[in-house]
Amino acid sequence: MERLRIDCRNGRNVVVLLLLLFPGMAGGEEPNFILIMADDLGWGDTGYNGSKHAQTPELDAMAQNGLTFNRFYAAAPVCSPTRGSCLTGRHPYRYGIFFANTGHLKREESTLGEYLQSKGYRTGHFGKWHLGTLTTTLEDSNRGGPRGKGDFSTPAQNGFDVSFSTEAKVPTFDPLIKPPKASGKYWLPIGDRQKAVPYGTRYWENGTEVKAELRGDDSEIIMDRAIHFVERNRKEKFLAVIWFHAPHLPVVASDRDRREFSAMDPYSQSYFGCIRALDRQVGRLRQKLRELDIAGRTMVCFCSDNGPEGNAKAPGSGGQLRGRKRSLYEGGVRVPGIVEWPERIRPGSVTDYPAVTSDYLPTIVDVTGGSMPARPLDGVSLKGVFSDPAKVRKSPIFFESRNMASVVEQQFKLVASVSRNDEKLKDPELYDLASDPSEKNNLAAMQTDRVLKMKKSLAAWRRSCRKSQAGNDYQP
Repeated sequence: MERLRIDCRNGRNVVVLLLLLFPGMAGGEEPNFILIMADDLGWGDTGYNGSKHAQTPELDAMAQNGLTFNRFYAAAPVCSPTRGSCLTGRHPYRYGIFFANTGHLKREESTLGEYLQSKGYRTGHFGKWHLGTLTTTLEDSNRGGPRGKGDFSTPAQNGFDVSFSTEAKVPTFDPLIKPPKASGKYWLPIGDRQKAVPYGTRYWENGTEVKAELRGDDSEIIMDRAIHFVERNRKEKFLAVIWFHAPHLPVVASDRDRREFSAMDPYSQSYFGCIRALDRQVGRLRQKLRELDIAGRTMVCFCSDNGPEGNAKAPGSGGQLRGRKRSLYEGGVRVPGIVEWPERIRPGSVTDYPAVTSDYLPTIVDVTGGSMPARPLDGVSLKGVFSDPAKVRKSPIFFESRNMASVVEQQFKLVASVSRNDEKLKDPELYDLASDPSEKNNLAAMQTDRVLKMKKSLAAWRRSCRKSQAGNDYQP
């Protein structure tokens, strides 16, 4: 073979030629990444998904300028497990966060923050953490302090340079205080703060307790810190994880935001008011990205961690979907999902491709040209969907939570009753989500071959998760 001769006097030509000869040398892109998550926001609680009550003009604009997922799933029907899936690309039953307020993000896990740190990114977490306790000494939130010492796991230990975080929920207005006699669902803003008492959840900034009084809308308080992080790193590359508390209970909204829903009962006013406040902060962030001239090279993702709280009488809505938070029916896990990336995604794109929060890590690793963690992943890269929304998902999405397990394919979904330590799948139900998104027509008795095939697939996945739980994935 003749030796390739290159004239090195023109360095740019050399680079171009090498990239043509060896395309793998090009590596990936290095955009900024922002992952935004609402807390308990139902699929039907956005304007672009047809809500009759929720006012979300900024999310609607984001959908119009990006890619809307008609079928975007949270990895679990409750918050903590879903959050871990975003950072690991794995189902929570692999790393031991089986439900809310249980377990913690293990140090052995490979996280999105750690991966991007290795690529030279600055990383920040803002808002609800819920993947472990944030103090071993002070009583804090649900588990913080000596009682939860074994679950101590902070953003700093999991790949984040900067953090402004809480262990768990806070009121969505004046987040550190509550009335002496507080409802678990909502209250009006406290006029006389001298009569307020501590709510019980603390904010921690870079590992230090925030002792300053935090007043006003909680979504704005979170976004203040996130925007400061973005501004400081606008000339670098960064990952910002912004996990709002709204509209998780207790919902509290300003007089201004409740006034827009004055015809409703006070609970609904507070619920939709805090969604309006959250939406305003999404718009504020998008505007700041444009002002800094980095919107084009920033991939912004929005979703919720699970379906709406409460029953059918509660203000939150899953739209036409069956079930709510804590259920593996569609209303418990199908959530709003948008990706906006002006340089790569055509405005107004819509897809029926089933995506899940576990897809975030594989997508970002793929975009940046990295190598996937050497352990079982449950997510897949969505990079191809950004340019071709008509793509079909080839790999199933698996779920398990408490006494339910399910598997979702491009068209069909199997739901079954389970026990965590039992391989049996009982009372299988089969639904054609393409024609029956409300899961009203159980096809299991008519399509027994399909049921058997999907049961085998789900059983094999559950066995794989048990191996992960045993620590097999962490061997060198």
